[in-house]
Amino acid sequence: MSNYRRAREGRTFFFTLVTYDRRPFLCSEGNRAILRQIIDEVRLLKPFEIDAWVLLPDHLHCIWTLPEGDADYSKRWGLIKARFTKKAGQAISGLQSPSRLKRREGLVWQRRFWEHQIRDERDFEAHCNYVHYNPVKHGHANAPSDWAFSTFHRFVKEGAYSEDWGSGSAVILPDDIGRE
Repeated sequence: MSNYRRAREGRTFFFTLVTYDRRPFLCSEGNRAILRQIIDEVRLLKPFEIDAWVLLPDHLHCIWTLPEGDADYSKRWGLIKARFTKKAGQAISGLQSPSRLKRREGLVWQRRFWEHQIRDERDFEAHCNYVHYNPVKHGHANAPSDWAFSTFHRFVKEGAYSEDWGSGSAVILPDDIGRE
């Protein structure tokens, strides 16, 4: 797996976001489309590269690289969460809690998210593996290639993984990766 994109020191971050009360709505066709549209909108306002991504029913993991001199991932996530809540939230959560709406999450997202600054190429590779193996870990797929809502397929096209990576035997991941 030597064909990973290079992590850019100080600018590359791993994230975990979880839905409120772990409700499993993220993978529906409509919600995926809304989330994709909102991410595209936010990337126009505050650019970032998506290095790796997996969307599961009740959470997501991703790795972003931000522009040089810009580490304001909180603003980006705030915009994404607020816009998604506004556009999809009523259908997902029914009545909204006014105190949670003030904080931009409504009853759609957990208030906080987990972030980790990628330290080096090895850390980047380990987190990419975590992202792409996550559907298997949670029982949503037998192999990473079986899960459609992931950048795994892009990594296969780019030569970073073989199509059968992560199938057949469990991928061993460091204990300190990912927060769910």
